[in-house]
Amino acid sequence: MITMAYNPEIHHRRTIRLKDYDYSSQGPYFVTICVQERECLFGEIADCEMRLTDAGRMVESSWRELFNKYPLIDIDSFVVMPNHFHGIVLLNDGRGESCIRPLSAGDQRRGESCIRPVNQGDHKDRPYSGTREHSLGRILQAFKSMTTVEYIRGVQQSNWRPFPGRLWQRNYYERIIRNEAELDAARKYITENPTKWEEDNEYPAYIP
Repeated sequence: MITMAYNPEIHHRRTIRLKDYDYSSQGPYFVTICVQERECLFGEIADCEMRLTDAGRMVESSWRELFNKYPLIDIDSFVVMPNHFHGIVLLNDGRGESCIRPLSAGDQRRGESCIRPVNQGDHKDRPYSGTREHSLGRILQAFKSMTTVEYIRGVQQSNWRPFPGRLWQRNYYERIIRNEAELDAARKYITENPTKWEEDNEYPAYIP
């Protein structure tokens, strides 16, 4: 996926969740959330590095705070981009045990993965649960809410640039990560995203 800014196998652009899939199921998910109208509110790319504004640093710290709010998740690789966010969320097994070991900055992943393939039978057997407590949808709703509140505070108190109507787009894009190869590809995509900003689907020059 790394030779192109957009790859449907990794960077899904879907606005409808997978029918009948239980999004509170254990496993890793690759998510993308975009700013409304794709306004560049969180910083800029310079010398192939993301340089965060105060708003961007707020988004970054809010993502890390999710671990404290939702003990049944871990956060893996993520990146705040000028007008969107990519991250890997790990929903664990309900006993506080992550299904895979999160990747720390600069560390190599160690230990065995327990990622299990998701097949069509799994989809049929599980009810849709996009906003069930501890589901992916509920977690991302909380993230959008907390960052919106903090951004409004920044506008009021620190003269941050106002956002157009709402901070985030109503929906989000997600990919169910089924195996180690997909996990490695998602991590690599996130790590390299700032270096490929001008090729990115969200780059302002590409927006009608």
